[in-house]
Amino acid sequence: MHDLTEGVARFQRDVHPAKAELFARLASDHRPSTLFIGCSDARVVPELITQSEPGELFVIRTAGNLVPAYTPGADAVTAGIEYAVAVLGVTQIVVCGHSACGAMTALAEGHDLSGAPAIADWLRHADASRAHSVAANGTTEVDALVRGNVRAQLTSLATHPSVARALASGTLTLRGWVYDIPTGRIEELVTSGRPAPALV
Repeated sequence: MHDLTEGVARFQRDVHPAKAELFARLASDHRPSTLFIGCSDARVVPELITQSEPGELFVIRTAGNLVPAYTPGADAVTAGIEYAVAVLGVTQIVVCGHSACGAMTALAEGHDLSGAPAIADWLRHADASRAHSVAANGTTEVDALVRGNVRAQLTSLATHPSVARALASGTLTLRGWVYDIPTGRIEELVTSGRPAPALV
């Protein structure tokens, strides 16, 4: 297993000094262009996948890359979205699903989650995902659900007032991606809003 203490030491010794100018600027400048909403899965690392530098992505990670529909009240996902869009002014939001997603596998295969009630409750935010799923030739039910889930979460994302305002004003693009872990391939499913930059 990776030794975290040694990793920190290597970062402080090798990485940070090599990017000292960048980190000095970032100490007082926080202007990411993209909100990346991805899965909490340890195999999905947004900065690695997109080869982004520190400061370029504002990241929210949730189990199953789920985005609850907007409701008033305190909610960490909603607060993160609002901060990224209304305060930081990101110009694009990527919702990224991935192959072999544990959350989508549990739903597709009907796993018994009675011993994990918080997970079962959280996965209810994927209820609409089946309606967006289309099984194509050669794809499994899990693959179809991963794709349907990305589409459903983009729909849910658009219910957030800050997102709806930015879409209406033409200052925001929503993108739906699926990352294939074994090949590293990114499939772009959806782009909405203003024209999106090319895939990284």
